[in-house]
Amino acid sequence: MSVELITKEDLETFRQALLNDIKYLLDKKDQQVKEWLKPAEVRKLLGISAGTLLTLRATGKLHYSKIGGTYYYCYQDIQNMLVKASDSHE
Repeated sequence: MSVELITKEDLETFRQALLNDIKYLLDKKDQQVKEWLKPAEVRKLLGISAGTLLTLRATGKLHYSKIGGTYYYCYQDIQNMLVKASDSHE
């Protein structure tokens, strides 16, 4: 059976590596975009009123899911709608 000594330098190196890993994971989490958005988030993102959002939903221009009494909008659908709108203006 062999004995390995751990020095203060080894512990400091481990601590720095652990801190770097934690910072990386926290930064990565902050960069992730939510897949489903609530109406208030969509209105803020697009800068539109509740009535405009209702019109987009009612006309089928923006797809949604309804769970209970809450509507949810797919972030990717919003991006696709914006791309189509910008393509039609070119």
